Amino acid sequence: MARTTQAVQANDDRQGSVPAGRLNFAQGTALYVGAVLGTGVLALPGLTAKEAGPASLVAWFALIVMSIPLAATFAALAARQPDSGGVSTYVRRAFGTRAATVVGWWFYLGAPVGIPALAFFGASYLERSTGGGWTATASYAAGLLVVGFLANAFGVRVSGRVQLILSGSLALLLVVGILVALPHADPANLEPFAPHGWSAIGPAAALLVWSFTGWETVTHLSAEFAHPERDIKRSTIGALLAIGVLYLGLATITVLALGSTSGTTATSLASLLELGFGSFGKILASVIAILTTLGTMNAYIASTAKLGAALSRDGALPRGLGSGAEAGGVPRRSLAIVGVISGTVFVYAALTKSDVQPLVLCTTACLGAVYALGSAAGAKLLRDSTRWGTSSAIASLVIIVILLVLTGWYMIWPLILTAAALVWCARHPQEPAAPTLQ
Repeated sequence: MARTTQAVQANDDRQGSVPAGRLNFAQGTALYVGAVLGTGVLALPGLTAKEAGPASLVAWFALIVMSIPLAATFAALAARQPDSGGVSTYVRRAFGTRAATVVGWWFYLGAPVGIPALAFFGASYLERSTGGGWTATASYAAGLLVVGFLANAFGVRVSGRVQLILSGSLALLLVVGILVALPHADPANLEPFAPHGWSAIGPAAALLVWSFTGWETVTHLSAEFAHPERDIKRSTIGALLAIGVLYLGLATITVLALGSTSGTTATSLASLLELGFGSFGKILASVIAILTTLGTMNAYIASTAKLGAALSRDGALPRGLGSGAEAGGVPRRSLAIVGVISGTVFVYAALTKSDVQPLVLCTTACLGAVYALGSAAGAKLLRDSTRWGTSSAIASLVIIVILLVLTGWYMIWPLILTAAALVWCARHPQEPAAPTLQ
Protein backbone atom coordinates (compact mmCIF):
# COMPACT_ATOMS: atom_id res chain seq x y z
CA MET A 1 0.00 0.00 0.00
CA ALA A 2 1.19 3.52 -0.78
CA ARG A 3 0.54 4.69 2.75
CA THR A 4 0.81 2.88 6.06
CA THR A 5 -2.28 2.07 8.07
CA GLN A 6 -1.21 4.60 10.69
CA ALA A 7 -0.91 7.37 8.11
CA VAL A 8 -4.31 6.54 6.66
CA GLN A 9 -5.92 6.61 10.09
CA ALA A 10 -4.23 9.87 11.03
CA ASN A 11 -5.46 11.46 7.83
CA ASP A 12 -8.98 10.15 8.39
CA ASP A 13 -8.99 11.60 11.91
CA ARG A 14 -8.01 15.00 10.55
CA GLN A 15 -10.72 14.96 7.94
CA GLY A 16 -13.31 13.45 10.25
CA SER A 17 -14.80 11.31 7.48
CA VAL A 18 -14.47 7.90 5.87
CA PRO A 19 -12.46 8.05 2.65
CA ALA A 20 -14.06 6.90 -0.58
CA GLY A 21 -14.09 3.18 -1.08
CA ARG A 22 -13.56 2.29 2.62
CA LEU A 23 -15.67 0.10 4.88
CA ASN A 24 -17.00 1.35 8.18
CA PHE A 25 -17.90 -0.61 11.31
CA ALA A 26 -21.52 -1.26 10.29
CA GLN A 27 -20.61 -2.43 6.77
CA GLY A 28 -17.83 -4.65 8.12
CA THR A 29 -20.19 -6.25 10.61
CA ALA A 30 -22.71 -6.82 7.82
CA LEU A 31 -20.09 -8.51 5.65
CA TYR A 32 -19.15 -10.85 8.50
CA VAL A 33 -22.80 -11.65 9.21
CA GLY A 34 -23.45 -12.28 5.52
CA ALA A 35 -20.41 -14.55 5.19
CA VAL A 36 -21.07 -16.67 8.29
CA LEU A 37 -24.86 -16.52 8.62
CA GLY A 38 -25.25 -18.33 5.33
CA THR A 39 -27.80 -20.61 3.75
CA GLY A 40 -27.52 -22.98 6.70
CA VAL A 41 -30.17 -20.97 8.56
CA LEU A 42 -32.78 -22.28 6.14
CA ALA A 43 -32.15 -25.98 6.52
CA LEU A 44 -29.84 -26.80 9.42
CA PRO A 45 -32.14 -26.11 12.40
CA GLY A 46 -34.53 -28.75 11.10
CA LEU A 47 -31.85 -31.16 9.89
CA THR A 48 -29.96 -31.16 13.18
CA ALA A 49 -33.22 -31.60 15.11
CA LYS A 50 -33.96 -34.62 12.96
CA GLU A 51 -30.51 -36.05 13.70
CA ALA A 52 -30.34 -35.51 17.46
CA GLY A 53 -33.70 -34.15 18.60
CA PRO A 54 -33.60 -31.36 21.21
CA ALA A 55 -30.01 -32.42 22.01
CA SER A 56 -29.06 -30.74 18.72
CA LEU A 57 -29.12 -27.48 20.67
CA VAL A 58 -25.92 -28.66 22.36
CA ALA A 59 -24.27 -28.89 18.93
CA TRP A 60 -25.45 -25.38 18.06
CA PHE A 61 -24.09 -23.97 21.30
CA ALA A 62 -20.79 -25.75 20.70
CA LEU A 63 -20.64 -24.20 17.21
CA ILE A 64 -20.97 -20.71 18.65
CA VAL A 65 -18.32 -21.35 21.31
CA MET A 66 -15.91 -22.80 18.74
CA SER A 67 -16.40 -19.76 16.54
CA ILE A 68 -14.95 -17.44 19.18
CA PRO A 69 -11.25 -18.47 18.98
CA LEU A 70 -11.41 -18.79 15.20
CA ALA A 71 -12.97 -15.37 14.71
CA ALA A 72 -10.60 -13.83 17.26
CA THR A 73 -7.55 -15.26 15.49
CA PHE A 74 -8.42 -13.89 12.07
CA ALA A 75 -9.54 -10.56 13.52
CA ALA A 76 -6.22 -10.14 15.33
CA LEU A 77 -4.25 -10.95 12.19
CA ALA A 78 -6.38 -8.72 9.96
CA ALA A 79 -6.16 -5.78 12.38
CA ARG A 80 -2.37 -6.02 12.64
CA GLN A 81 -1.78 -6.16 8.89
CA PRO A 82 -4.71 -5.11 6.72
CA ASP A 83 -4.09 -6.54 3.25
CA SER A 84 -6.24 -7.90 0.44
CA GLY A 85 -4.18 -11.11 0.51
CA GLY A 86 -5.90 -12.04 3.77
CA VAL A 87 -4.92 -15.46 5.06
CA SER A 88 -2.45 -15.88 2.20
CA THR A 89 -0.52 -12.83 3.45
CA TYR A 90 -0.32 -14.20 7.00
CA VAL A 91 0.80 -17.62 5.80
CA ARG A 92 3.44 -15.94 3.63
CA ARG A 93 4.81 -14.14 6.67
CA ALA A 94 4.82 -17.28 8.78
CA PHE A 95 5.81 -20.08 6.40
CA GLY A 96 7.04 -18.51 3.15
CA THR A 97 5.86 -17.99 -0.40
CA ARG A 98 5.09 -21.58 -1.34
CA ALA A 99 2.72 -22.09 1.58
CA ALA A 100 1.10 -18.73 0.82
CA THR A 101 0.56 -19.69 -2.80
CA VAL A 102 -1.01 -22.98 -1.77
CA VAL A 103 -3.43 -21.41 0.72
CA GLY A 104 -4.26 -18.67 -1.79
CA TRP A 105 -5.12 -21.22 -4.48
CA TRP A 106 -7.27 -23.15 -2.01
CA PHE A 107 -9.47 -20.12 -1.51
CA TYR A 108 -9.32 -18.52 -4.95
CA LEU A 109 -10.09 -21.73 -6.84
CA GLY A 110 -12.21 -23.36 -4.14
CA ALA A 111 -14.71 -20.64 -3.21
CA PRO A 112 -15.99 -20.01 -6.79
CA VAL A 113 -17.02 -23.66 -7.02
CA GLY A 114 -19.38 -23.21 -4.08
CA ILE A 115 -20.89 -19.90 -5.21
CA PRO A 116 -23.25 -21.54 -7.77
CA ALA A 117 -24.32 -23.99 -5.08
CA LEU A 118 -25.43 -21.04 -2.96
CA ALA A 119 -27.38 -19.66 -5.91
CA PHE A 120 -29.14 -22.97 -6.53
CA PHE A 121 -30.00 -23.33 -2.86
CA GLY A 122 -31.74 -19.95 -2.72
CA ALA A 123 -33.35 -20.51 -6.12
CA SER A 124 -34.79 -23.90 -5.18
CA TYR A 125 -36.33 -22.40 -2.05
CA LEU A 126 -37.93 -19.68 -4.17
CA GLU A 127 -39.21 -22.24 -6.68
CA ARG A 128 -41.08 -24.02 -3.90
CA SER A 129 -43.29 -20.93 -3.58
CA THR A 130 -43.69 -20.05 -7.25
CA GLY A 131 -43.46 -23.41 -9.01
CA GLY A 132 -41.93 -23.88 -12.43
CA GLY A 133 -39.69 -26.87 -11.87
CA TRP A 134 -36.02 -27.07 -12.77
CA THR A 135 -36.26 -24.39 -15.47
CA ALA A 136 -37.48 -21.85 -12.93
CA THR A 137 -34.84 -22.93 -10.42
CA ALA A 138 -32.01 -22.52 -12.93
CA SER A 139 -33.37 -19.14 -14.02
CA TYR A 140 -33.60 -17.88 -10.47
CA ALA A 141 -30.08 -19.12 -9.75
CA ALA A 142 -28.73 -17.35 -12.82
CA GLY A 143 -30.39 -14.12 -11.71
CA LEU A 144 -28.88 -14.39 -8.22
CA LEU A 145 -25.42 -14.93 -9.69
CA VAL A 146 -25.75 -11.89 -11.96
CA VAL A 147 -26.84 -9.67 -9.07
CA GLY A 148 -23.98 -10.90 -6.89
CA PHE A 149 -21.29 -10.18 -9.48
CA LEU A 150 -22.78 -6.85 -10.56
CA ALA A 151 -22.79 -5.62 -6.95
CA ASN A 152 -19.02 -6.20 -6.82
CA ALA A 153 -18.23 -4.74 -10.23
CA PHE A 154 -18.57 -1.23 -8.78
CA GLY A 155 -16.22 -1.64 -5.86
CA VAL A 156 -16.30 -2.69 -2.24
CA ARG A 157 -18.05 0.49 -1.08
CA VAL A 158 -21.11 -0.37 -3.16
CA SER A 159 -20.74 -4.01 -2.14
CA GLY A 160 -20.55 -3.01 1.52
CA ARG A 161 -23.70 -0.91 1.29
CA VAL A 162 -25.53 -3.73 -0.46
CA GLN A 163 -24.33 -6.12 2.25
CA LEU A 164 -25.54 -3.77 4.99
CA ILE A 165 -29.03 -3.79 3.48
CA LEU A 166 -29.04 -7.56 2.91
CA SER A 167 -27.72 -8.53 6.34
CA GLY A 168 -29.93 -6.01 8.14
CA SER A 169 -33.04 -7.23 6.34
CA LEU A 170 -32.12 -10.87 6.95
CA ALA A 171 -31.56 -10.34 10.66
CA LEU A 172 -34.85 -8.49 10.98
CA LEU A 173 -36.82 -11.20 9.19
CA LEU A 174 -35.19 -13.96 11.25
CA VAL A 175 -36.12 -12.10 14.45
CA VAL A 176 -39.68 -11.80 13.14
CA GLY A 177 -39.73 -15.54 12.45
CA ILE A 178 -38.59 -16.29 15.99
CA LEU A 179 -41.09 -13.89 17.58
CA VAL A 180 -44.16 -15.07 15.66
CA ALA A 181 -43.38 -18.66 16.61
CA LEU A 182 -42.89 -17.89 20.32
CA PRO A 183 -46.61 -18.26 21.23
CA HIS A 184 -46.45 -21.79 19.84
CA ALA A 185 -43.37 -22.79 21.88
CA ASP A 186 -44.01 -25.73 24.19
CA PRO A 187 -41.32 -26.80 26.72
CA ALA A 188 -42.77 -30.30 26.54
CA ASN A 189 -41.15 -30.61 23.11
CA LEU A 190 -37.76 -30.78 24.87
CA GLU A 191 -38.68 -34.28 26.06
CA PRO A 192 -37.09 -36.66 25.45
CA PHE A 193 -34.03 -34.45 25.17
CA ALA A 194 -31.81 -37.02 23.46
CA PRO A 195 -34.20 -39.45 21.70
CA HIS A 196 -31.41 -40.92 19.56
CA GLY A 197 -28.82 -41.02 22.34
CA TRP A 198 -26.13 -38.52 23.29
CA SER A 199 -23.85 -39.88 20.58
CA ALA A 200 -26.17 -38.33 17.96
CA ILE A 201 -24.82 -34.89 18.88
CA GLY A 202 -21.65 -35.73 16.92
CA PRO A 203 -23.38 -36.26 13.55
CA ALA A 204 -25.54 -33.20 14.24
CA ALA A 205 -22.39 -31.14 14.78
CA ALA A 206 -20.95 -32.51 11.52
CA LEU A 207 -23.93 -31.05 9.68
CA LEU A 208 -22.97 -27.62 11.00
CA VAL A 209 -19.54 -27.52 9.32
CA TRP A 210 -20.99 -25.49 6.42
CA SER A 211 -22.27 -22.88 8.89
CA PHE A 212 -18.84 -22.76 10.53
CA THR A 213 -17.10 -21.24 7.50
CA GLY A 214 -16.96 -17.52 6.75
CA TRP A 215 -14.71 -15.96 9.39
CA GLU A 216 -11.72 -15.92 7.04
CA THR A 217 -13.61 -14.15 4.24
CA VAL A 218 -13.40 -10.58 5.47
CA THR A 219 -9.63 -10.79 6.01
CA HIS A 220 -9.30 -10.27 2.24
CA LEU A 221 -11.21 -7.00 2.64
CA SER A 222 -9.29 -5.86 5.75
CA ALA A 223 -7.41 -3.15 3.82
CA GLU A 224 -10.77 -1.65 2.83
CA PHE A 225 -11.62 -0.64 6.41
CA ALA A 226 -11.24 3.04 7.21
CA HIS A 227 -9.92 2.21 10.69
CA PRO A 228 -8.79 -1.45 10.53
CA GLU A 229 -7.12 -1.67 13.95
CA ARG A 230 -10.33 -0.51 15.61
CA ASP A 231 -13.21 -1.56 13.37
CA ILE A 232 -12.14 -5.10 12.42
CA LYS A 233 -12.21 -6.19 16.05
CA ARG A 234 -15.43 -4.30 16.69
CA SER A 235 -17.04 -5.83 13.59
CA THR A 236 -15.95 -9.29 14.71
CA ILE A 237 -17.48 -8.86 18.16
CA GLY A 238 -20.67 -7.42 16.71
CA ALA A 239 -20.97 -10.27 14.22
CA LEU A 240 -20.30 -12.91 16.88
CA LEU A 241 -23.10 -11.54 19.05
CA ALA A 242 -25.56 -11.21 16.17
CA ILE A 243 -24.80 -14.63 14.70
CA GLY A 244 -24.83 -16.36 18.08
CA VAL A 245 -28.21 -14.93 19.05
CA LEU A 246 -29.81 -15.61 15.65
CA TYR A 247 -28.44 -19.13 15.22
CA LEU A 248 -29.21 -20.31 18.75
CA GLY A 249 -32.56 -18.51 18.84
CA LEU A 250 -33.68 -20.02 15.55
CA ALA A 251 -32.55 -23.52 16.51
CA THR A 252 -34.26 -23.29 19.91
CA ILE A 253 -37.59 -22.02 18.61
CA THR A 254 -37.53 -24.69 15.88
CA VAL A 255 -37.41 -27.41 18.52
CA LEU A 256 -39.84 -25.74 20.92
CA ALA A 257 -42.48 -24.73 18.37
CA LEU A 258 -42.34 -27.54 15.79
CA GLY A 259 -41.59 -30.45 18.08
CA SER A 260 -41.51 -33.79 16.29
CA THR A 261 -42.20 -32.09 12.94
CA SER A 262 -39.01 -29.98 13.15
CA GLY A 263 -36.95 -32.59 11.34
CA THR A 264 -37.92 -31.53 7.82
CA THR A 265 -35.32 -31.00 5.09
CA ALA A 266 -35.16 -27.35 4.10
CA THR A 267 -38.53 -26.07 5.20
CA SER A 268 -38.23 -25.65 8.97
CA LEU A 269 -37.99 -21.86 8.63
CA ALA A 270 -41.02 -21.77 6.36
CA SER A 271 -42.92 -23.88 8.88
CA LEU A 272 -42.08 -21.40 11.65
CA LEU A 273 -43.29 -18.47 9.59
CA GLU A 274 -46.47 -20.31 8.62
CA LEU A 275 -47.34 -20.62 12.31
CA GLY A 276 -47.67 -16.84 12.52
CA PHE A 277 -48.51 -15.79 8.96
CA GLY A 278 -50.29 -18.76 7.42
CA SER A 279 -49.66 -19.33 3.72
CA PHE A 280 -47.91 -15.96 3.50
CA GLY A 281 -45.15 -17.52 5.60
CA LYS A 282 -43.91 -19.47 2.57
CA ILE A 283 -43.49 -16.26 0.61
CA LEU A 284 -41.69 -14.59 3.50
CA ALA A 285 -39.40 -17.61 3.84
CA SER A 286 -38.55 -17.29 0.15
CA VAL A 287 -37.61 -13.65 0.69
CA ILE A 288 -35.31 -14.70 3.55
CA ALA A 289 -33.78 -17.37 1.31
CA ILE A 290 -32.99 -14.78 -1.35
CA LEU A 291 -31.48 -12.33 1.16
CA THR A 292 -29.40 -15.09 2.74
CA THR A 293 -28.12 -16.32 -0.60
CA LEU A 294 -27.26 -12.88 -1.93
CA GLY A 295 -25.59 -11.90 1.33
CA THR A 296 -23.34 -14.95 1.41
CA MET A 297 -22.54 -14.72 -2.31
CA ASN A 298 -21.74 -11.01 -2.05
CA ALA A 299 -19.23 -11.55 0.76
CA TYR A 300 -17.47 -14.46 -0.97
CA ILE A 301 -17.38 -12.83 -4.42
CA ALA A 302 -15.89 -9.63 -2.98
CA SER A 303 -13.22 -11.37 -0.92
CA THR A 304 -12.28 -13.90 -3.61
CA ALA A 305 -11.84 -11.22 -6.29
CA LYS A 306 -9.66 -9.15 -3.94
CA LEU A 307 -7.57 -12.19 -3.07
CA GLY A 308 -6.95 -13.01 -6.74
CA ALA A 309 -5.61 -9.51 -7.36
CA ALA A 310 -3.36 -9.77 -4.30
CA LEU A 311 -2.03 -13.18 -5.36
CA SER A 312 -1.22 -11.75 -8.79
CA ARG A 313 0.54 -8.80 -7.16
CA ASP A 314 2.67 -11.22 -5.13
CA GLY A 315 3.48 -13.46 -8.12
CA ALA A 316 1.26 -16.38 -7.11
CA LEU A 317 -0.99 -15.87 -10.17
CA PRO A 318 -0.42 -14.29 -13.61
CA ARG A 319 0.57 -10.64 -13.27
CA GLY A 320 -2.29 -9.43 -15.45
CA LEU A 321 -4.78 -10.06 -12.62
CA GLY A 322 -3.08 -7.71 -10.18
CA SER A 323 -5.05 -4.53 -10.87
CA GLY A 324 -7.36 -3.54 -8.04
CA ALA A 325 -5.36 -5.16 -5.23
CA GLU A 326 -4.77 -1.76 -3.61
CA ALA A 327 -7.16 -0.41 -0.99
CA GLY A 328 -10.15 1.13 -2.73
CA GLY A 329 -9.33 -0.56 -6.03
CA VAL A 330 -11.84 -2.63 -7.98
CA PRO A 331 -10.28 -5.98 -9.03
CA ARG A 332 -12.38 -6.38 -12.18
CA ARG A 333 -9.96 -8.73 -13.95
CA SER A 334 -9.83 -11.06 -10.98
CA LEU A 335 -13.59 -10.72 -10.59
CA ALA A 336 -13.98 -11.79 -14.21
CA ILE A 337 -11.97 -14.97 -13.55
CA VAL A 338 -14.12 -15.76 -10.52
CA GLY A 339 -17.17 -15.18 -12.71
CA VAL A 340 -15.88 -17.53 -15.41
CA ILE A 341 -15.23 -20.32 -12.90
CA SER A 342 -18.58 -19.91 -11.16
CA GLY A 343 -20.38 -19.52 -14.48
CA THR A 344 -18.85 -22.69 -15.88
CA VAL A 345 -19.80 -24.68 -12.79
CA PHE A 346 -23.30 -23.19 -12.91
CA VAL A 347 -23.85 -24.07 -16.58
CA TYR A 348 -22.69 -27.65 -15.99
CA ALA A 349 -24.95 -28.07 -12.96
CA ALA A 350 -27.90 -26.47 -14.75
CA LEU A 351 -27.59 -28.62 -17.88
CA THR A 352 -26.99 -31.89 -16.04
CA LYS A 353 -29.41 -31.14 -13.18
CA SER A 354 -26.70 -32.42 -10.89
CA ASP A 355 -26.75 -32.42 -7.11
CA VAL A 356 -24.97 -29.36 -5.71
CA GLN A 357 -23.95 -31.09 -2.48
CA PRO A 358 -20.53 -32.18 -3.86
CA LEU A 359 -19.84 -28.55 -4.80
CA VAL A 360 -20.59 -27.45 -1.26
CA LEU A 361 -18.41 -30.16 0.27
CA CYS A 362 -15.49 -29.47 -2.07
CA THR A 363 -15.64 -25.81 -1.09
CA THR A 364 -15.91 -26.68 2.60
CA ALA A 365 -12.80 -28.87 2.33
CA CYS A 366 -10.84 -26.03 0.70
CA LEU A 367 -11.98 -23.44 3.23
CA GLY A 368 -11.25 -25.82 6.09
CA ALA A 369 -7.72 -26.24 4.80
CA VAL A 370 -7.39 -22.45 4.61
CA TYR A 371 -8.53 -22.22 8.23
CA ALA A 372 -6.01 -24.80 9.36
CA LEU A 373 -2.97 -23.16 7.77
CA GLY A 374 -4.23 -19.69 8.71
CA SER A 375 -4.62 -20.74 12.35
CA ALA A 376 -1.14 -22.25 12.32
CA ALA A 377 0.20 -18.96 10.94
CA GLY A 378 -1.63 -17.11 13.69
CA ALA A 379 -0.07 -19.29 16.37
CA LYS A 380 3.36 -18.26 15.07
CA LEU A 381 2.77 -14.61 14.21
CA LEU A 382 0.82 -13.68 17.33
CA ARG A 383 3.46 -14.92 19.75
CA ASP A 384 4.66 -11.36 20.36
CA SER A 385 1.06 -10.31 20.97
CA THR A 386 -1.08 -11.29 23.94
CA ARG A 387 -1.14 -14.83 25.30
CA TRP A 388 -4.87 -14.83 24.54
CA GLY A 389 -4.15 -14.32 20.82
CA THR A 390 -1.77 -17.27 20.68
CA SER A 391 -4.14 -19.48 22.68
CA SER A 392 -7.00 -18.60 20.32
CA ALA A 393 -4.91 -19.57 17.30
CA ILE A 394 -3.91 -22.92 18.82
CA ALA A 395 -7.50 -23.67 19.84
CA SER A 396 -8.65 -22.77 16.32
CA LEU A 397 -6.12 -25.16 14.79
CA VAL A 398 -7.33 -28.05 16.94
CA ILE A 399 -10.97 -27.33 16.07
CA ILE A 400 -10.27 -27.11 12.33
CA VAL A 401 -8.34 -30.37 12.25
CA ILE A 402 -11.38 -32.09 13.73
CA LEU A 403 -13.64 -30.48 11.14
CA LEU A 404 -11.32 -31.51 8.30
CA VAL A 405 -11.59 -35.12 9.40
CA LEU A 406 -15.36 -34.82 9.02
CA THR A 407 -15.02 -33.80 5.34
CA GLY A 408 -13.63 -37.23 4.40
CA TRP A 409 -12.81 -37.87 0.76
CA TYR A 410 -13.55 -34.33 -0.32
CA MET A 411 -10.09 -33.39 0.95
CA ILE A 412 -8.90 -34.69 -2.44
CA TRP A 413 -9.84 -31.34 -4.04
CA PRO A 414 -7.52 -29.17 -1.89
CA LEU A 415 -4.80 -31.80 -2.34
CA ILE A 416 -5.10 -31.45 -6.14
CA LEU A 417 -4.90 -27.66 -5.82
CA THR A 418 -1.85 -28.06 -3.58
CA ALA A 419 -0.02 -30.00 -6.27
CA ALA A 420 -0.95 -27.44 -8.93
CA ALA A 421 0.17 -24.53 -6.75
CA LEU A 422 3.53 -26.16 -6.04
CA VAL A 423 4.09 -26.69 -9.76
CA TRP A 424 3.39 -22.98 -10.29
CA CYS A 425 5.90 -22.08 -7.55
CA ALA A 426 8.56 -24.24 -9.17
CA ARG A 427 8.10 -22.48 -12.51
CA HIS A 428 7.59 -18.96 -11.12
CA PRO A 429 9.98 -18.28 -8.21
CA GLN A 430 8.79 -15.51 -5.91
CA GLU A 431 10.50 -13.10 -3.56
CA PRO A 432 10.98 -14.46 0.00
CA ALA A 433 8.46 -13.22 2.53
CA ALA A 434 9.16 -11.09 5.58
CA PRO A 435 9.38 -13.34 8.68
CA THR A 436 6.95 -11.46 10.94
CA LEU A 437 4.09 -9.03 10.89
CA GLN A 438 5.00 -5.37 11.02
